[in-house]
Amino acid sequence: MKKVTGIKSVDFKITALGHGVVNWNGPTTLTGDGGQTVDNHTLPKLRGYTNLSGKVKEETGYKYKKEATDIDFKKTPLYISQNCIRHHLFRDQAFDIHFAAEKSLQGVLASITGLVRGYVVPSSQCKRTSPLLMEDFVDQLGNGNFEQFGQAGERDSSSFYSKTTFGDTKYTSYGSISIEQLQFISLDKKFDRCSMVIKEGQGEDVAKAVQDYIQSLNPDLNPQAIFHSNYVRGGTIFEEGENGILLNDDAVKALIQHTLQMISQLSIRQAKSYMYVDEVLVDYNDSHKMMRIKHNEGDISEQAESGYAVYFYSK
Repeated sequence: MKKVTGIKSVDFKITALGHGVVNWNGPTTLTGDGGQTVDNHTLPKLRGYTNLSGKVKEETGYKYKKEATDIDFKKTPLYISQNCIRHHLFRDQAFDIHFAAEKSLQGVLASITGLVRGYVVPSSQCKRTSPLLMEDFVDQLGNGNFEQFGQAGERDSSSFYSKTTFGDTKYTSYGSISIEQLQFISLDKKFDRCSMVIKEGQGEDVAKAVQDYIQSLNPDLNPQAIFHSNYVRGGTIFEEGENGILLNDDAVKALIQHTLQMISQLSIRQAKSYMYVDEVLVDYNDSHKMMRIKHNEGDISEQAESGYAVYFYSK
């Protein structure tokens, strides 16, 4: 079996700055003054946080809740979920997939959503697994506060509520782009990963649309999207293949450059707060060590020192 060589993934470390909470978790049941249970305290997303104190009433089995101020922001740090990040990263096309079932998927496939974000169309069972892995953005500063608020109108017990708010924030996150998932687009139901159902002779047209879109991202490169009726994954026993499109090195390079640029320019302004990406450190990873950038930045390659790995061949 021929060994796969070349860049297998493009990994990255993200540093982002901001102020306040952009990704709330909503009202949470806690213990208020006098030991009474309250439901009017709003918490942001906190990694590993639970509102249970660990104490249980023996007679009834009731689980006591924590107080709103009982939070260690180092042990349970503020974070922005990867779902929130992905939504804002691909915000321009966030709702297009709702209409994809009614129209041809060719336009979806020939877009950054189709090629990088991925999609699922339940009505047609077509899907494209995203080659982009994004971790949560985790705050490193822990500048949390307890704040009491009052609603307009008559002042009574129901007009007051509280929130756990934040001052300045600094987030760290990691991500990765899988070359195997990026470079191949399945157009076949055989292995349950069909990106779109094609008719006889349509494969070349879809490949041309994908190629033209990638070309528009970087006119200086020579991307190629090549259709074949029998692409086989390297290392298989029976060489059973499928209809699909394989992207060449320049096409993969153009998509990676565009995705990294989108990430480096990401900013979120939401809920009277904001966050923006300040720095992206990239590793063109040709080793077997997945996400080595998380464990030893001294081992990384900030520039591509070889071609991208090729996992499929035509038979």
